[in-house]
Amino acid sequence: VLPPSPSEGNDINGRNANPSWKKQPAKVPGTVRLMKSLPPRFEPSQDSNPGSPSISTFIPRYTNPTTTNSENPPNESTPTSSIDSPNAPNSFTPKPSNRNSQITSLIDAEPNDFIRIMENPDGSHSPNERLSRLNKFLRLLESPIIDIERLKKLSWKGIPIEVRPITWKILLGYVPTNMDRREAALERKRKEYHDCIPQYMVSENERTDYEDKIYKQIVIDIPRTNPTVPLFQQPLVQSILERVLYIWAIRHPASGYVQGINDLATPFFIVFLSEYVDKVEECSVSDLDPNVLGMVEADSYWCLSKLLDGIQDHYTFAQPGLQRMIYKLKELVSRIDAPLARHLESQDAQYLQFAFRWMNCLLMRELPLPLVIRMWDTYLGEGAAQGFGVFHVYVCAAFLVMWSEELRKRDFQEIMLFLQHLPTHHWKSQDIEMLVSQAYMWMELFQGAPSHLKSSPLSV
Repeated sequence: VLPPSPSEGNDINGRNANPSWKKQPAKVPGTVRLMKSLPPRFEPSQDSNPGSPSISTFIPRYTNPTTTNSENPPNESTPTSSIDSPNAPNSFTPKPSNRNSQITSLIDAEPNDFIRIMENPDGSHSPNERLSRLNKFLRLLESPIIDIERLKKLSWKGIPIEVRPITWKILLGYVPTNMDRREAALERKRKEYHDCIPQYMVSENERTDYEDKIYKQIVIDIPRTNPTVPLFQQPLVQSILERVLYIWAIRHPASGYVQGINDLATPFFIVFLSEYVDKVEECSVSDLDPNVLGMVEADSYWCLSKLLDGIQDHYTFAQPGLQRMIYKLKELVSRIDAPLARHLESQDAQYLQFAFRWMNCLLMRELPLPLVIRMWDTYLGEGAAQGFGVFHVYVCAAFLVMWSEELRKRDFQEIMLFLQHLPTHHWKSQDIEMLVSQAYMWMELFQGAPSHLKSSPLSV
């Protein structure tokens, strides 16, 4: 249920004169929003008080593609996505955006809502700082042709949740920087993905032995993916991830499916679902419009493909990319923290025993998912290939050295147990910012001077 527009009885400041709409419960768990264009910029007043935020912000109107009445809530009678049916490609009709059709209203935000909307869980920035940062993104993203280098630089310190979906798509090269071509490109790529579903998602009798082996491994791995996040235990979400991973694996035979790729798909699903749903963690996806899920699924597939294109040798035979990263991590630690390196060597703690998962899953099993998403903002700010393929090694080095004092007190068995269950569940965004800042300092120091990393070849 939405507030009326200014022409429907709002006061001169854009506030609803009759705020009874706020008290009506949402029809779908998690407020559904269809953001077909960027939210309007908010211009903070000079006399606003950061300590007690009472601001005007935006609530995009949800438009249900299945009805002609835009005031009605989403249709609750559709329990599952139509893309699960045999006629999926025909039933999927992506809805192109219309920048001129977005309807927004200004409301008074409650303090708790403000912290949530502005994605400031730690309270480390004032409201005006958060809004100013959002406005910088909005001004850049509204440009006819986006300056990609400026966008990378701005994204390095984190991307506001309101613009993270479109920013990730641009930084990964999924959509063009030219605004006029963006909607057509999205529609074409989404259609291409859904058109190939019946080609690859065939019955068991039609799959080859190789395809059947891949499919069964994916089916085994999906329930283990982020088991502590209820969203990924929903059957409909699991079927979406199965399709994304299986189709990617079949279309990339050089690597196929490797355990760990399933983890890499989840940040994309969360981020792109947040484009349409508020409070993603409380969302029941079976209540969402099938077209929304279709767009989220296609966007997740293509962006996962873009990410893996830059690090595909991590998942080919013998995984040479991962081997190089682990060896480089060992060299870095020997230069950064020699006492720790000597202790690990004295305990015969091989880097391959603990760092393989760090490289293979990009620390997704060591950090809470929201913080992984924040860290990926910085990786994309470095450039996808550079961030995930090079900068990640320096992040892992900073991550390991962070526990140096604890590790140097432990023997081999205790070291392995500690590194498998690192105490990061209470980490906040400031911890990630400190981690990536330290990693950046070391990358600037060592990457341009590779001789500093030369050492006698030792086993990893």
